[in-house]
Amino acid sequence: MIRPILLAAAACAALAGAACAPTSTYNGFQARDEKPADVKVGVDTKSTILTRLGSPTLQSTFGDANWFYISQITEREAYFLPRVRSREVVRISFDKDDKVAEVKKLEMKDGYQIAYDKRETPTRGRDLSILEQILGTLGRSAVLPQEDDPGRSRPK
Repeated sequence: MIRPILLAAAACAALAGAACAPTSTYNGFQARDEKPADVKVGVDTKSTILTRLGSPTLQSTFGDANWFYISQITEREAYFLPRVRSREVVRISFDKDDKVAEVKKLEMKDGYQIAYDKRETPTRGRDLSILEQILGTLGRSAVLPQEDDPGRSRPK
């Protein structure tokens, strides 16, 4: 009689432990055959990179031509916020002739956290209470036809 109870308790403990196992999510560029870090400086061009790797995750809009291939792995355990386990950014810079000038690999340690400012930007105007907002809309409703409404039927 004791064995089925122990077996049920062990099964419940195993299920509870499996429920808290981390879930990994892979985002961004996923290299299959070729890796962005394998690009050769002075040899490869934009067209050869597009053929081998596909389109970049991000391209620079202004200034020098830079392509970025970004991949990231995040883990989430139970109800906790997701945590970035690894991030890899490969920046490929091009010269005037569209040949590779530089390949730079960046990882998590090269990045930094942005300190967000918690303050709010004030808006112009006055603050209205809830009662002022409700009473201020009375009489402005478009449910009833107005005097200057061209579609209003007039009594004959």
